[in-house]
Parts: sequence; structure tokens; C-alpha cells
Amino acid sequence: MNVAVITVAGISSRFNAGIPEDLKVLKCLYTETGIKDTLLYRLMDKCSFADRIIVVGGYKFDDLASFYKDNLSVDFPATDLIYNDHYSDLSSGFSLYLGIKAALEYDPDEIVFIEGDLDVDKRSFEKIIQSGKSVLSINREPVYSDKAVVLYKDGSGRYKYAFNSSHGLLKIEEPFSCILNSGQIWKFTDPAKLRESNDEFIGSDKTGTNLSIIQRYLDKTGSDNFDIVCFERWTNCNTREDYKKILNYWRTEE
Repeated sequence: MNVAVITVAGISSRFNAGIPEDLKVLKCLYTETGIKDTLLYRLMDKCSFADRIIVVGGYKFDDLASFYKDNLSVDFPATDLIYNDHYSDLSSGFSLYLGIKAALEYDPDEIVFIEGDLDVDKRSFEKIIQSGKSVLSINREPVYSDKAVVLYKDGSGRYKYAFNSSHGLLKIEEPFSCILNSGQIWKFTDPAKLRESNDEFIGSDKTGTNLSIIQRYLDKTGSDNFDIVCFERWTNCNTREDYKKILNYWRTEE
């Protein structure tokens, strides 16, 4: 049993910057050409391998539910929509918590987690699916502190994450042997350890980011039990200009 979790609860502040309130949209539903050119459709299409897809929403959840019912339910019927009622006052960790909690109800063998504002190349994504291990993904973009999620290896050979949610400077207060830019897609193949990590998060750290859960899982599992997959093409869609760049990629690939 394979489950894919996609989180799209955020308020899309940079994507909607300067847009009148009545014209603001949920980023994953934005399109200039048609339904199949939304981030959500493209991600769900990549997740067709899964027996179940779980989409965690929050901001403009009614729009998400209507869009799914009208446009996606026929192509992706095995989908659960989960509402995060803390999308505006808690961080990204709570969305992942809800997604994992729902996914574990299906007693899965593995869970793939994808942040819903990403577009990646299909071939690299398939390497994640085909791996027999848990997976940490990376990309080839330069590491800038104001936007990158950093994956580094410490002096003991353990992988760790660093991120500044205020988009300021980053500080790593220990020696490290390598520093990488996270691809923000993960695969978990030990549901028991993932459940432990999820329970610990909600018990002590529910204001944290999704990295709080992921780091716990990483520490419990051990870095040697992960594959690293590097995306050949990776775009984090923060602005409408990013969307236009992604749209050009889709046209080229077709």
C-alpha cells in the first residue's frame, strides 16, 4: 500500500502579492491555460502510482474542494481532502502531521510527501518511487539563505536540516562535510518510526515546520538507510513569474 501526501494549505502570500483580495487564488490551482496546467493536477498525475492520495488544504479550502470535485475527481478518485484549520496560526508541520495521520490509517508500506508548490522532472521523481529505501531529495539550485531548505551532513555523518522561516540568514553551529539544497520531497518506508515522529511532534512541537517531523524520522531511521535523489529540474513556485517559467518547461517537455 502506497500513499502520497501533498500539502497545499499555505496562504500564497508571495504568489498573491499586489493582487486585489477578490482575485487572490490558491497557488496550486492557478492556471493561465487550463486545468491540466495547474500545479495540483501535475503533482497528482505524478502521484498516480499511489493507492491513495491525501491533499491537505487550508487557505481557500472551499475552492480546493470545488476544484477537485469538478475537475479532478474522475482522474484521481482515490483522494482524501483534509482541512487544516490551523493554516493561518501554525506552521507547515501541522499540515504534514494531519497528512501523515490520515495516511497511516491505510496501514501503508510507504508514504511519499510532496510540498504542493513544487514542479520537478518526471524521471527524477520516478527514482524516488522506485527506491527501496526512504528518500531525501535535493536539487541543483544555489543555496540562498532567504529561500533554500538546507540539507547538510554533520561531523558524525548524520544528515540534518536547516531553514530560516523568516527568510533571513542561516547559521549552522557545528562542523559539516557537505551542504545541499533540499528538493522538498521525501519518502518514508518505516511507518512505525514515522508514527512515533508524528506523535512526538504533536505532543511537544506542534508549532514547528514540517522539518520537525522529518528530522525526527531521519534521526530514528539513521542516515545510512536513505537514498539521495537529485532532481534534474526543480522549481519552487513562489511567484507568478515562477509559474510562467514552469509553464514553459511543460510546453518544452510535451
